Amino acid sequence: MRQFAIIATALLLLCSCSKNEDALPDQQKKMVSYLTSTHQPRLVALADVEQGTEQPYYEEFGKSTYRYIDGVWNPDRASRPEVTDQSVVTITFRAYLFEFKNIVTDGNRITMPYWTNDPLLQDAFFSEDVGLTPGAWTFEPLVIDLKKDAILQGLRQSLIGCRERDNVESYMTFTMAYGDKELINYLPKGSAIAFFFTVDKVE
Repeated sequence: MRQFAIIATALLLLCSCSKNEDALPDQQKKMVSYLTSTHQPRLVALADVEQGTEQPYYEEFGKSTYRYIDGVWNPDRASRPEVTDQSVVTITFRAYLFEFKNIVTDGNRITMPYWTNDPLLQDAFFSEDVGLTPGAWTFEPLVIDLKKDAILQGLRQSLIGCRERDNVESYMTFTMAYGDKELINYLPKGSAIAFFFTVDKVE
């Protein structure tokens, strides 16, 4: 009986690994497809930017995190403080379940994030539709000390190299986000996510 239990457990682990192995390349493929065909503006990989042009592009970190910085070609950008792995960074963010389609950030029918500190969405979260209790959620800027704070690996990858006042979109496979954990009532296991954030301050 004990031997049967060991074999059954091993089979379950193998099935779980197989699912994860299938899910990761599927999410990677879908993300690249989204960024290069559906995203507005359409993006190219950094390596494919034509010399002498200012094509909008995405950067890839470990084939699992994809970052787009709006206005990356702005000539004034180089003079702003840059985020390093030793920085303390203040951000305003919106975090979304990413379903490989455009996220609507303004207008009457916006895509609601599962987590945010954006004060522009405060009234929406306290409305009857969402029902968030005032005081249960902070809409203050988020301060992250990259030297010691535990944050999502994909968010850490996306922050380093940004500059103050950057507007950033970061798309993460489940491996760079919550892994196989289920975020109760919000995200199913193995979810890809997107973080949209503004770098408010770099110290």
